[in-house]
Amino acid sequence: MKDVLHQADLEWANDWLTQPKRHYVDGNWVDGAGRDWAVTNPADGRSLCQIALADAAQVDQAAAAAHRAHRSGEWSRRSSRKDRADMLHAIADLIRENVEGLALLESLANGKLYREALADDIPTCADIFDYYAGWTDKFYGEVSPVEDGFLNFTTKEPVGVCALIAPWNFPLYQASLKIAPALAMGNAVVMKPSEYTPLATLFLFELIDRHLDLPKGILNLVLTDGEAANQLTLSRDVHKVSFTGSTVVGRKIVQNSGASNLKAVTLELGGKSPCIFFDDTPDLDGAVDRAFTVMFSHKGEKCSEPTRFLIQRGIYDRVLQRLIDKADAVVCGDPLSPLSDQGPQCNEAQFRRIMDYIEIGKTEAELVAGGHADRAGANADGFYIRPTIFSNVPNTARIAQEEIFGPVLCCTPFDTAEEAVAMANDTAYGLAAGVYTRDISRAHRVADRLDAGMVFVNRYGCYGLSSPFGGFKESGWGKEMAIHSLSSYTKTKGTWIYYGDA
Repeated sequence: MKDVLHQADLEWANDWLTQPKRHYVDGNWVDGAGRDWAVTNPADGRSLCQIALADAAQVDQAAAAAHRAHRSGEWSRRSSRKDRADMLHAIADLIRENVEGLALLESLANGKLYREALADDIPTCADIFDYYAGWTDKFYGEVSPVEDGFLNFTTKEPVGVCALIAPWNFPLYQASLKIAPALAMGNAVVMKPSEYTPLATLFLFELIDRHLDLPKGILNLVLTDGEAANQLTLSRDVHKVSFTGSTVVGRKIVQNSGASNLKAVTLELGGKSPCIFFDDTPDLDGAVDRAFTVMFSHKGEKCSEPTRFLIQRGIYDRVLQRLIDKADAVVCGDPLSPLSDQGPQCNEAQFRRIMDYIEIGKTEAELVAGGHADRAGANADGFYIRPTIFSNVPNTARIAQEEIFGPVLCCTPFDTAEEAVAMANDTAYGLAAGVYTRDISRAHRVADRLDAGMVFVNRYGCYGLSSPFGGFKESGWGKEMAIHSLSSYTKTKGTWIYYGDA
């Protein structure tokens, strides 16, 4: 793996971008019948390529193809669990062999730093497929204790056709988190990436089609917008939806499930995660630096980022000044450059949304860093926003309650643990939370009272494939990663056998 982007990589990407972009349905590449869509480079606002989106009828065709493939049993029944594992390992190998190209496409469409995609995002995608390959023969039922004369046992069966809808912030990573467990459990897949960032996922599907021999119809890809994707969540050929994105769209998917066939739904939605710093935080400067990095990496476009720093009053000024100094030092620039610390926001709509919230914040709190777009020099046509920090933010402020999904941090002082916990829990969301303290008893007490699906003590942002990812309240339903994700891709059947009295 090369550490620096080379001209040959750019030449390859430019050539690939000129080639037709099609949908993968029932083992065939097909042209879209919907409207034309320009995939844009957020670093300069220029079009990377044009895609003819799939229309609602083509979305239905993809769901029907997946349904036929699943009912044939070629993948779910006739392929052994070892065959499934081998296929997932092979996909992991393809990702590792093409890590530079995948990382470049991810960076071009999303605006994330190339070096982050190269070192973290894309290699983790390969790890995900390897991880779930190991689960193909390890997630199974049990024998239940029942009355004499009976045997009762449970079995795990594939749920069927899984519609997988990925967001634009971690495109291939989120796609991998959904595709790998779905295939491991024997399901058929219809993958729908964000129309803003479909490139790396599309390239991976091309690699799979070129090098591997999956049964036709088991893996399908539709490139479309939310309007046509709505049909996917209504389709009676779909038995499960996994969606990562906004709470607004998540609610619509739940409604569509109820209006159709009551398909199972997993939702990973928004967050407004707090990070609590007590005055006995160990290595305070290091803790603040780490939390700053977690907050502002990936341009602040992360659902679990700690967007609210709750800081005990005795250390508030010290922490705030360190945050300001770090924010002012960030270099916004070309995500392909090794000199850049922060790339552009993913798209113009998100850029404008963030800027609107910054203007709202100026009326609610004290702006102490950033607060404006970065249009300097080569950034003039890109969607760059300076790391922005507001101080003394009331917990009732809109910028403290509503997900902004960008480089905007709210800082609020507190006096007691009870006050900090109350503020931390006082939002509609419950995805993640952080606690920094040297007092391990207090850490346990506070973590126990935080209404969040993930709590990080003394190091915010610890993730691993063996630990579940997901939140409470309006942050979603269900879990991704670990064994906990597999239940949503399977059905549990109980079988009774009467064998008579002894």
